[in-house]
Amino acid sequence: MFYTQVIGVPAPLVGLALLIALVFDALSDPIVGYWSDNVRSRWGRRHPFMYASALPVGLFYLLLWTPPRDWEASSLFWYVLVLTVLTRTAVTFFETPSAALGPELTRDYVERSGLQSWRSFFGWAGGNAMTVLMFIVLFPAFITPAIPNGQFNPDAYAVYGWAAAGLMTGAILLSAGGTHRHIPALAAPPRRRLTLGGVFREMFEALANRSMGAIFLSAVIAATAGGLGQTLSVYMSTYFWALSPQQIGVITLLIFISAGLGAMLAPALTRWLGKKRGLILVASLGAITFPVALLARLTGLVAPGTGEAFWVVLIQGQVDVILIVCQQTLLLSMIADLVEQAEVKTGRRSEGVFFAANTFVLKVTSGAGVMAGAGLLALAQFPAGVAPGDAPDSALVTLGWWYLPAILALRLCMIAAILPYALDRTSHEANLQRLGSGRP
Repeated sequence: MFYTQVIGVPAPLVGLALLIALVFDALSDPIVGYWSDNVRSRWGRRHPFMYASALPVGLFYLLLWTPPRDWEASSLFWYVLVLTVLTRTAVTFFETPSAALGPELTRDYVERSGLQSWRSFFGWAGGNAMTVLMFIVLFPAFITPAIPNGQFNPDAYAVYGWAAAGLMTGAILLSAGGTHRHIPALAAPPRRRLTLGGVFREMFEALANRSMGAIFLSAVIAATAGGLGQTLSVYMSTYFWALSPQQIGVITLLIFISAGLGAMLAPALTRWLGKKRGLILVASLGAITFPVALLARLTGLVAPGTGEAFWVVLIQGQVDVILIVCQQTLLLSMIADLVEQAEVKTGRRSEGVFFAANTFVLKVTSGAGVMAGAGLLALAQFPAGVAPGDAPDSALVTLGWWYLPAILALRLCMIAAILPYALDRTSHEANLQRLGSGRP
């Protein structure tokens, strides 16, 4: 949205830059995951990477939102590409080791869902806080006679870059410092030689597991849907629904509550149904509820820019966030349970490799989702650099009719993909017994 509608770079060019960057960046995930599994230091396996990532993450993210104003589109393509690679690689040095801490901190079947629910909640809360800042504070503050909608003022995004970079750096340091006291109780790896071939050999061994393969395929599809949804979310709210920045800010503000409800739902479903059946339930509900709002707009039951449109988007959006947060939490908790299953088979604890395989998929396929979103904008002949009121309704309706079946098909395929997952609470506890492991 920023680079296409505010800066004026064609959407396919931006989408291509993001896709290439994500593919390059995804190669760092298994390397960092494997590396953090095998590092020996006085700060343990994970924390050296987490601390080292803090300043680069903030610096590169700030630069991403403060591009040169006088560069041509071709030059800005390379700017976006390089800064996205640097930013997401720096994030990898925090995200992959941090995610790998989860299975080390607790081996209890239900507690893992609880721990992952906190992680999911704060992940959504942090990003959501910045969106609220943008739509409720920054965009209204940057309205000028020449730019009546602050959402199209590049100065607002520069301020956002400073605020978000500071929040990200602070969050990384807080997370690393807050878990530092657990280092003595965490597992220490055996000494072994690290090789690039070993990185990918262990990753493919992890994926050869039937249950991990199911999660892998499910994550591929879910991440593609997520990338597509994130790419088009601002287009849908700003153009398709014609909501004001203040209305978008109010809807976003309520996500703090819905993200919390989704995080609370995951442990409850773990106890009640187990992780796999709980995941299938929430994913099915999402596939049923998601099309309602879009169909109401596409069939003329709800007109854009009205009070009814605001309430329809608000209700559907909150329901979707609850289900997505719960789904993400259960999926990550299911990956954590595979660590002991793999340890029984191989004798290695490879938390970093397992979660790196997951983030590898998320980055590559979310890039595919970004590119798909750019493709849908091209199919709809959506013009670049237009104000919300100037976008032709024919392009908006075409975009909606492409977007609806694409997301629905991806969600249904994700449900089918998770069916082969075979690890439940009973088999997890049996793995712990075979390893002679109890709760930390």
